[in-house]
Amino acid sequence: MSKISGPLLDRIDIHIEVPAVKYKELRAPSSAEDSATVGQRVLQARGRQMARYAAEKKTYANAQMSPKMIRKFCTITAEGEKLLENAITRLGLSARAHDRILKVARTIADLDAAESIEPRHLSEAIQYRTLDRTYWA
Repeated sequence: MSKISGPLLDRIDIHIEVPAVKYKELRAPSSAEDSATVGQRVLQARGRQMARYAAEKKTYANAQMSPKMIRKFCTITAEGEKLLENAITRLGLSARAHDRILKVARTIADLDAAESIEPRHLSEAIQYRTLDRTYWA
């Protein structure tokens, strides 16, 4: 981690630590979604994004949103505003991290087939900033 600068890490949308899986967990029956089901949800989410950005030039996915588009397509509730403000303040996140969180939250909402970004989508997106919390906060 000492070789990665904060500004470089800031440009990565999702960063989490993944612990090693224990043997018993590897051998236990899985209750997770199968790949086909997940793949279908991803295709549906991509379809929502393509429809959302049909009128926008050179934009077909949430990751490509400009700051102006983030303000337009990533509206959040008052509860979400409070949650995001708290995360930015407590974790000392940058403006770039703020925008990345909103883009990821928009994608999580799309995968959830939700029209708007809900606080639970924001919470999940904030959790994906693990390295910000662990190493830079």
